Amino acid sequence: MMWRRVVLPLWLLLLLLAGCQQQKPEPFGASGNAVYYWRTTFALDSAEQQFLHAHHIRRIFCRYFDVVMSAQEQQPMPNATLRFESKMPDSIEIVPTVLIMEDCMREPYIDSLAARLVRRIGQMNQTNDIGGVSQLQMDCDYTARSRQTYYRFLRKVRAEMQKQAARQPSAGSRLARLSATIRLHQLAMPAPPVDYGVLMLYNTGAPERFTERNPILDFRDVQPYLHHLKSYPLPLAAAYPVFLWQRILHGVNIEHVADTAQVMLTKRAVEAERSDVRQLILTYHLDKENISRYTPRHYEAIYRH
Repeated sequence: MMWRRVVLPLWLLLLLLAGCQQQKPEPFGASGNAVYYWRTTFALDSAEQQFLHAHHIRRIFCRYFDVVMSAQEQQPMPNATLRFESKMPDSIEIVPTVLIMEDCMREPYIDSLAARLVRRIGQMNQTNDIGGVSQLQMDCDYTARSRQTYYRFLRKVRAEMQKQAARQPSAGSRLARLSATIRLHQLAMPAPPVDYGVLMLYNTGAPERFTERNPILDFRDVQPYLHHLKSYPLPLAAAYPVFLWQRILHGVNIEHVADTAQVMLTKRAVEAERSDVRQLILTYHLDKENISRYTPRHYEAIYRH
């Protein structure tokens, strides 16, 4: 009889623990395929809509605006705000994404900036009839100098998200998750206070070394950072390049294109270190020119989980 009194509570405890593990929320919100949208006008043509359908894109990380330091007012201000000319596809989740310049991460600004940023995103969603927004993403090339201020800013953003969710209690519009982009050099720092990071596997090289290496992506620039991945304490998604970069250098027009072999070499190496990067895969970025630049087979290989 005594052993039954002991064993039964243990079984109950194990069942409760198993139940808690099963109910642990998915850090990404949902797994699947996604794209960045990094233009100033949201307008999808037929090729872009077909791409979304063909590659089972479930989420668009859409740049809403940049935050830059205003020279006149000497405070962070929105810039290059996205205009909506097409209706968002009903079957796709939108993740508002904001690019923040590092010089905006100054202590006197972060409280008001977080409140204004979350409020502005909410207003843009309401004005353009965009529903079902459940997460935000911040994109900042922070360094050791700005990291602590940026992390405090992220905590303020989350607090503002919670306030907005309390004001809009319907399940379809609750801001529940916050993510951040993670550049390779940032892997050596403590992780930001967000639900997950998107590892940016593009713009990895120095532009002035273009004769030696492709500045969009060269695996030799990625390889030194791979040893950080296994111990990095944040769930990670991965974003791969599918774009062309044109620039003028000494009066000469130079084009850089993401090399398909380098993309796949990087993808295999990163996934060998971190299995979770297969759960949410992004490409940068959605554009009909990028779609025509690569074959469907290349996109299928990138999005293979």
